[in-house]
Amino acid sequence: MVAIDTTRFGPLEVSEDRIIRFPAGLLGFPRLNRYVLIDYKDTPLKWLQAVDDPDVAFIVTDPKAIAGEGTITLGDDVVRFLRIEHENDLAVLLMLRVEGEKVIANLNGPLAINSSRMLGVQAVLDRA
Repeated sequence: MVAIDTTRFGPLEVSEDRIIRFPAGLLGFPRLNRYVLIDYKDTPLKWLQAVDDPDVAFIVTDPKAIAGEGTITLGDDVVRFLRIEHENDLAVLLMLRVEGEKVIANLNGPLAINSSRMLGVQAVLDRA
């Protein structure tokens, strides 16, 4: 078990196999490489909580929950980096931010996770 201090959820203990490793970090957070997903009530939302910084957590969701099917296309380089062997191992999440009354999804920087290896990367998509 790994003890995690968080400012939003208090102290948590999670098993090592629930920690997702992002070797390159996330945009703006290159030194934070370990995160854990925390369910948010009975919603499709989750929190992506940094293991090594109690203040860093992001609201994330499955793209299908907000935009339906076929909204995110990842490059082959992302699939190779994650070493995806089975389609079911790939999970894609969108980071959300709240601005006033609006919730905005980052469609240009989805998170791609190999759920069997607990390995992730933030893709940078050119949606031009």
